Amino acid sequence: MGSMSGLLFLLAAVSILWAPVLSDLVISKVDRRIDLTSQIARITSTLKVENEGSELVTEVLLAFPDIQAKHLAHLAVSSNGGKGKAKGSSTSYAVRFVVPEGMPASLTCYSVTLPKGLGKGESLTFDVLAVFTHTLKPFPEEITQADIQLLVFQDTAHYLSPYAVKGQTLSVKLPDARIESYTKIDKTKNVGSEIKYGPYENLPPFSYTPIVVHFESNQPFAVAEELVREIEISHWGNVQVTEHYKFVHGGAQSKGEFSRLDYQARPHVRGQYAVRRLIAKLPPRAHSVYYRDEIGNVSTSNLWSDSKKTELEIEPRYPLIGGWKTAFTIGYGLPLHDFLFHSDGKRFIDITFGCPMNDVVINNLIVKVVLPEGSRDISVSAPFPLKESKETKFSHLDIAGRPVVVLEKTNVVPEHNQNFQVYYKFNSLAMLMEPLMLISGFFFLFVAGIVYMHVDLSISKSSASYLAKLQWDEVQTTIQQIQHIINRSLVILDKLEVSLRDLSRTGDIQTCKAARKAADGSLKELSKEIKPLLASLQSSQQAAHILPKVEELVTKLRDLEERVMVKHSTIVDCYEKKFGGKEIENRVASQMQKITALRLEVDDLLEYIDEI
Repeated sequence: MGSMSGLLFLLAAVSILWAPVLSDLVISKVDRRIDLTSQIARITSTLKVENEGSELVTEVLLAFPDIQAKHLAHLAVSSNGGKGKAKGSSTSYAVRFVVPEGMPASLTCYSVTLPKGLGKGESLTFDVLAVFTHTLKPFPEEITQADIQLLVFQDTAHYLSPYAVKGQTLSVKLPDARIESYTKIDKTKNVGSEIKYGPYENLPPFSYTPIVVHFESNQPFAVAEELVREIEISHWGNVQVTEHYKFVHGGAQSKGEFSRLDYQARPHVRGQYAVRRLIAKLPPRAHSVYYRDEIGNVSTSNLWSDSKKTELEIEPRYPLIGGWKTAFTIGYGLPLHDFLFHSDGKRFIDITFGCPMNDVVINNLIVKVVLPEGSRDISVSAPFPLKESKETKFSHLDIAGRPVVVLEKTNVVPEHNQNFQVYYKFNSLAMLMEPLMLISGFFFLFVAGIVYMHVDLSISKSSASYLAKLQWDEVQTTIQQIQHIINRSLVILDKLEVSLRDLSRTGDIQTCKAARKAADGSLKELSKEIKPLLASLQSSQQAAHILPKVEELVTKLRDLEERVMVKHSTIVDCYEKKFGGKEIENRVASQMQKITALRLEVDDLLEYIDEI
């Protein structure tokens, strides 16, 4: 609040200096609408400006406090169509950053170029859309799993402008009618989930009245700390898009323990502000769609497709709550003829720039357009400023490498999901280079095969090296059989964990007991299969160096199986006694730690043996 008071004092001090300079232009009316229904704050202002002087006016200044301007992600100005105009008939006005002389240092200004100058007594109505990120602050900053998320938003009830304002109104749209508190001044009322200020009349330049709204919002704060989109062009008919996400929940930080049992039983009460799923709206005719993370493919996804759109619903491996992070990759192919065009002797790719997921804030977006090898005279056309650079990528059969256009932008919102174009020249004969290389390669391969067939490179079957190789092959075969049995055992243990999750969801104790009994029988059979294989290794000199690790692996597996069975029995008994989720967690906490440690040791030993 101290910074707001200082800013208000500064604005009041400089308004006298500015009043004579901009007195010819006044704002007859301004209606502001602030939409806070998502993590992105969108402020739409409809301004009617009027020239009361005799000189022609060609531009209008828009002012924002620096503390707010640093979060400005998108600013667009367009003509106001009015009620009788068709939707989409508005015209965009050019907007540029300016530093006017005498303007307070604490303000950031933009100049709107009018399509035609305003003469004396003339007026013009236009819309201003300002999109802000990271302006909704969680308060409190840390909450437990059971708490609701509360946010704070700060702005001004009076429109901040270097011009006098004759009449104005403000409405603040919230996601819910449950409001903790809000600043009440003259002509303030609350109607459901909307707070209205005004109308206010005849306010001088730089009028500024701070307001604070503290409200409930359980909307997930899906923030991509970094998104790298690689768009690879192949003139053989395909556009391959690969998107690498580093995600974080940017809302109120989570404190205390997270209970998955409580979350699964009551997801809309215990963790209602979590990021559960994301919807990616892909172009029509997208194909070969995949979704994977650092572990591998993720099966929790759904895909819907028709002639107009393709929607991919993805669900992370675990719900994201405040401060939690995840990383994943989605990829898909697109038909080239939908995006590649020709103009003035050049080819150009026309494709969307931003993230295909709505209401996702991207702190840093990097778009890489990989052009075919041999492309030249490359240029970029985009609807907003971008940081541009170039690099080279080498792929299969490349000689000089493929040129890559790298476009980078920070603070990206859904409004940036607009089309951009990359223009380049390409000689169609260059497409024959790779097929010719393949033909030549196969020719030399066949020649080498003919030469090999006429050369005797065999090793005597009576030699010591040959016999040693045979013995080592037998050892490797035995080890692979043991690994296969151990992997089957781990799958059975995983199914036991699944039966516990089913138990928490359905409460079917008998089915869970039956699963444990079946698992116990299967594990005993697998244990019998391992014994003769282990004995075979113990009798082989070739296996002497690997035998201790194999025996340790088998011992660790037995210990893991016993502890999982004990944990399973404990949880089932607790359900029979109708214990609560917290009591169950306390009873198996120590077992879970030992099971996790043993599972890691088994995985490490399997990996070690596999590399030998």
